Amino acid sequence: MIIKRLFDIFFSILGLIVLSWMLLISFIMASIDTHSNGIFKQKRIGQYGKPFTIFKLKTVHPASKKVTALGIILRQYKIDELPQLYNVLIGNMSIVGPRPDIAGYYDQLQGEDRRVLALKPGITCLASLKYFNEEALLSKQENPLQYNDSVIFPDKVKMNLDYYYHRSFWNDLKIIYQTFIR
Repeated sequence: MIIKRLFDIFFSILGLIVLSWMLLISFIMASIDTHSNGIFKQKRIGQYGKPFTIFKLKTVHPASKKVTALGIILRQYKIDELPQLYNVLIGNMSIVGPRPDIAGYYDQLQGEDRRVLALKPGITCLASLKYFNEEALLSKQENPLQYNDSVIFPDKVKMNLDYYYHRSFWNDLKIIYQTFIR
């Protein structure tokens, strides 16, 4: 979809320019807060099941492996996700699409569910809006990993499969609107 890619390029450049001050300040604060480089890099599963490196602001102290006080704020307001505009610009991600996950999830899908892998991962989607407070939801569970694997992830796959079948530029605009009013 050429219009989607042009939209992604335009708005990732615009976002990087307009939010550059916030990115810079957040990067410096994250670097000081974690006593390390403020950028977190991790392999995620991308379009067609190919791994790519996602960029985020670091929110976890490397030694303690605990989310820092600043990290809580960056995560709460999704500021830690802003470096992903670079992922969109270089074509690894889209503004709208299923959130990319670590290996062991999307790359393990079977049957019709694998159609989700045809989609470029995104910064926002209906599943990420529904599970905006996923960390808080998981923290209330007796077995968070089991709950994620048996309840949340299958629901996300269902929602992303629905997006696959009903994707359009208009639907993307509606998802972006819902993201901003949330």
